[in-house]
Amino acid sequence: MRHLFAFFTLCSLVISSPALAEPPADIDARIETLRSQSETPGMAVAIVEDGKVVLAKGYGVRALDAPRKVDADTLFMIASTGKAFTSAALATLVDAGKISWDDRVIDHLPGFQMYDAWVTREMTIRDLLVHRSGLGLGAGDLLIVPRGSLSRQEIVERLRYIEPATSFRSGYAYDNILYIVAGRLIEVVSGQRWEDYMRDHVFKPAGMPNATADKSRQLSAPDRAKPHGRVGGPVRGTGPVTLLDENDRLGQASAPAGLIAASANDLAQWLQIQLAHGKIPGDGRLFSEDASKEMWTPVTPIPISAWPGVLAETTPTYAAYALGWEVQDYRGHQIIWHAGGLFGFTTVVVMIPEKNVGFAITLNSEEIEPRYGLMYELLDHYLGLPKRDWATPFGAFKRDRIAAAEDAVASAQATPAQVGPSLPLERYAGRYRDRWYGDMTVESDGDGLRVDFETTPNMQGPLEHYQYDTFIVRFTDPAIEPAYLTFALDADGKVQRITAKPVSPIADFSFDYQDLLFTPVP
Repeated sequence: MRHLFAFFTLCSLVISSPALAEPPADIDARIETLRSQSETPGMAVAIVEDGKVVLAKGYGVRALDAPRKVDADTLFMIASTGKAFTSAALATLVDAGKISWDDRVIDHLPGFQMYDAWVTREMTIRDLLVHRSGLGLGAGDLLIVPRGSLSRQEIVERLRYIEPATSFRSGYAYDNILYIVAGRLIEVVSGQRWEDYMRDHVFKPAGMPNATADKSRQLSAPDRAKPHGRVGGPVRGTGPVTLLDENDRLGQASAPAGLIAASANDLAQWLQIQLAHGKIPGDGRLFSEDASKEMWTPVTPIPISAWPGVLAETTPTYAAYALGWEVQDYRGHQIIWHAGGLFGFTTVVVMIPEKNVGFAITLNSEEIEPRYGLMYELLDHYLGLPKRDWATPFGAFKRDRIAAAEDAVASAQATPAQVGPSLPLERYAGRYRDRWYGDMTVESDGDGLRVDFETTPNMQGPLEHYQYDTFIVRFTDPAIEPAYLTFALDADGKVQRITAKPVSPIADFSFDYQDLLFTPVP
């Protein structure tokens, strides 16, 4: 299977036809319509055709509380589309002869350990990047989501306690934590902080002066967008668009998985380099052509699920994950792309190798219409397909999905069993520990019970009895998904363990409460 995917990738590197001469004639008006109709505060869009930047522009405002205009140099957080930058940083080390893609991780990162000793011995640098480790979807994300306090090395050390969901290299499950390991490996091999290595060996030589992986610079940049989201009701995405607090969002340790900030001009430069297989516009190379082929070669097949209704027409016939990129087809044409979402920012970066075209769309909100709607409209344009409105069905899909989730939560909670709790509230209090996550405390006061997830700063909230020995925690930060906490008692009526799961059936996979198993700390 991998050889078949590699064939498609090789073809894309050597066979191309000219792109259409220019973006759609009404591109500015269309972007502004999508932005305003979706109540997205600001957007930035970059388009590259045949090695030339044909659009790099901002739309709307940087923040609702300070409505300065977005321009081509405004910084946006680009979330998981930054994984390709971490892969590119590794590629520079491969080109320098310091590592190879199939080196064992333990040969470069002492102390690295997975749950299974055999996997520890066999995992390669390539395995860190392609989501086939055996870990479950989003495994370990609560170490960094919604905010983190651990260092990269501490996260590496906790990885050994996360149990796999499947066998090694047997299937696809997206994760962030192994990109953090990749970032730590870059630090150990290079002797520099990942942030500094990115600055010195990726952003500067690539000609991306605004791009940064350093949180302090991101927050102090005068020309930057701020995050926005809809928060309200039993699930996220139901309230008006509001400004989200960004100061503590995610820990800096998670940056190799998706905490890079870049502007439209930066992303235009990035697209030029990618489409030129590592060659920097003007002169020089960021990475070799061999490294480019490696990064675009699919490794892990991705299961395909069809979108509903008319959106089913966008469903690929094949999809796979490469080194920081997804590779799939759209109506018979290969695309190299990645999406990203990060607490109030969403992004897509898309390339059509056969047309030598690429584009990036980044938003300071979580709306689906401007991101995927514009993405597929641009794909249709550059592939010479009939023009159509994709934003409307994507918007309807999101609204229907949220409504169904709200109904499911309301139905589940409509008639709870009038049973429990089994113990006086103070007997649920105590300190509990999960092996990979760390400690959680339950405290009893005059108003009831309150929980504190101690590894995560400011992840606290009151416990509301639901039924039996299950409680609902609604965190004081409304952007954090509510969770069910279920206390299991032993024969003596003492708390033996606590399990958890999200309240919402469409909670972001990074709120991996279901992977937790808390037991009392002696």
